[in-house]
Amino acid sequence: MKPVCLVIGAGAGIGGSVAKRFAKEGYHSVLCRRSDDEGLKKLVSSIKADGGEATGYLLNAIKENTIEERIEQIESEIGPIEVVLFNLGAQVGNKPLEETTYKIFELGWRMATFALFRTASAVCPLMETRGKGTVLVTSSTAAVRGNAGQHSHAAAMGGRRMLCQSLNAQYAPKGIHIAHIVIDGAVDAPDTLGKILGPEKFQKLRENKGLDKDGLMLPTKIADTYLHLHQQHRSVWTHELDLRAFSDLAWWNH
Repeated sequence: MKPVCLVIGAGAGIGGSVAKRFAKEGYHSVLCRRSDDEGLKKLVSSIKADGGEATGYLLNAIKENTIEERIEQIESEIGPIEVVLFNLGAQVGNKPLEETTYKIFELGWRMATFALFRTASAVCPLMETRGKGTVLVTSSTAAVRGNAGQHSHAAAMGGRRMLCQSLNAQYAPKGIHIAHIVIDGAVDAPDTLGKILGPEKFQKLRENKGLDKDGLMLPTKIADTYLHLHQQHRSVWTHELDLRAFSDLAWWNH
């Protein structure tokens, strides 16, 4: 059996690119996403067309036991999970406090923090038994800075960051690498930014800032960094880093 790279949140941007990159390195990539079965099948087919191995599942990560049961099934039927990319977004839209309902606030936490906790609870003990493993966690600027209208998002992502630190404290000495990656900028991804802006505005942004200008973060280049994190020697593990385009101000400068 090949080792498995499990991607939770496998859209056409970061998640799909990481799945493709690890498949090229000989991993069986397992892609999970909440919806769009057609898009999922397209990603899986593209990996197989390049000579890689991949399997796709629709997964509602906030539904009870879905993550745990999927991890158990992958371990028994596909192979040992060596790498997990937790790539779920938790943006519920910018809203003032008075428009942030209890349900909306809790939804952000369930996606960003509780789903990561459930993933770690299911996979980290398995990695501990094997004495190795990597958990890569995509995060955002909201994890380190709360802006107006981000009561749910900032609280949830901040919780995600602290959870990564606690996981590191327990599991790094046991050979498991937990990396929290702050994506500080816009990603050239049709599944996320493209859907938020709409096709016309997204294309205009790409023309003005992206493409040959390199002002939008490229998912394939992000995937290269994620692979590097997994391949780091344990004497020099990176536990947190932030990524941004060269032309953007860092989050602490504005």
